[in-house]
Amino acid sequence: MDAVDQQAVVDLLGVLSYAELTAFDRLAEDARLAPTLDGRAALAQMAAAEIDHHRRLTARLTELGAEPTAAMRPFVPALDAFHETTRPRTWLEGLVKAYVGDGLASEFYREIAGFLPDPDRGLILDVLADTGHADFAVREVRAAIATDRTLSGRLALWGRRLVGEAMRQAQAVIAERDQLAALILEGTGDLNGIGRLVERITSAYTDRMKTLGLNP
Repeated sequence: MDAVDQQAVVDLLGVLSYAELTAFDRLAEDARLAPTLDGRAALAQMAAAEIDHHRRLTARLTELGAEPTAAMRPFVPALDAFHETTRPRTWLEGLVKAYVGDGLASEFYREIAGFLPDPDRGLILDVLADTGHADFAVREVRAAIATDRTLSGRLALWGRRLVGEAMRQAQAVIAERDQLAALILEGTGDLNGIGRLVERITSAYTDRMKTLGLNP
């Protein structure tokens, strides 16, 4: 792996390390919004899984000779801005954010991971695998909508806002590091390839909204 490739890997591991760290913080915070003890415990367990992912990613950064904090630092402003502008006000908004917003971010990073060789590709795909949040979020949101149909419109608007902010976050992350942008361009082949990548992510958003019972 040449120097440019190595830095791209470090950048990707760095942004994911910080994303997992913030996911831990958010899930632990959102758990306190849960209307039941079961819901609170479920999110607490998911938070524990996220901090384990963070540990594995930082361990790999260390193996590559990178300092984890330095690798994460460039991505702090973009990810913090995303979470600050999409802070959920309710339990259900938090679940939609985790399933739609975070889910789309995971789709984006999975696409990039596909351009890497193992072991980094395998590690990233493993930490981005569902920790049980998907089924839990779908079950909770659909049950709430079945009880109160007025929630559907508000949560659909929230989901649309999330996808817009998530796409802006992805663009900010790419713009931050030239090596990461080069990896994506090389992996997709050309600008048309990037367009197809965006189409796949947009299609994933539509599928996720429909799974929740919301209009995309």
